[in-house]
Amino acid sequence: MNFFAASNITAGYGRKTIVNNLSFSMDSGCLLGILGANGSGKTTLLKAVCGILPHTGSCTLDGKILEKLSPRQLARHCSYIPQRSGISIDISVLDVVLMGCNPRLGLLERPTAAMKAEGRRALALVGLKDSEEKNYQTLSEGQKQLCILARTLCCQSRLLLLDEPESALDFHFRYRMLDILRNWLSDDRRAAIVTLHDPSLALNYCDILLLLSDGSVLGSLCPKEDSLEKMETMLQQIYGKISLAGFISRSGRKHLVMLNEETKQETDE
Repeated sequence: MNFFAASNITAGYGRKTIVNNLSFSMDSGCLLGILGANGSGKTTLLKAVCGILPHTGSCTLDGKILEKLSPRQLARHCSYIPQRSGISIDISVLDVVLMGCNPRLGLLERPTAAMKAEGRRALALVGLKDSEEKNYQTLSEGQKQLCILARTLCCQSRLLLLDEPESALDFHFRYRMLDILRNWLSDDRRAAIVTLHDPSLALNYCDILLLLSDGSVLGSLCPKEDSLEKMETMLQQIYGKISLAGFISRSGRKHLVMLNEETKQETDE
């Protein structure tokens, strides 16, 4: 049995269906990336899986049907990181991170000393070690995203859902965030689903790539196993004329790069 499976998920807004009868599955330890053009249903799918958006179909995590869990139970198993946090009040960075402990606390119960130490370790892990007493509102958008990642790590969830977490990050922290995710997945039974704006990041970090178009699955790819020709053919359905190239970095690591093959004349037309 798969660690996580989504079966026949259909969701939308009002009478408009965005994701239609979508199914996929993944094993524990897997980082599944979702690629698709704007409006293809990536964010809608994540919101349906974590219960934010009403939907039909079902999601099963390690034998538990997520739709049958209470909101508090669901928060212990599944964590969602949106593109923007929605936090608009003055609050310290550490207090934002400690929100991740709320599912483990009783009514009016405050975070323990152990939880605060856990929060500080999470901030150090994401590169915000000296920012715990800062006002969250003074952080850059990229730092806010890293802070929310630290909060999510404190949730001790089994499934992470991240919506374009790299979009506000600079070059260095984009790779750092994905490295943090890969390390997080190496412990216990866990999995993560991430929508990525940068296909090169997805190709180099994700175990499986789910390709969406108009709320349906075009297909899936395994970058470590599939040929460049197969991946090019499928990715061209989303990105147009592209090619893939592989190279070895100075550290000896294999990388894939996606190149735009449209000529200027074709672009102008």
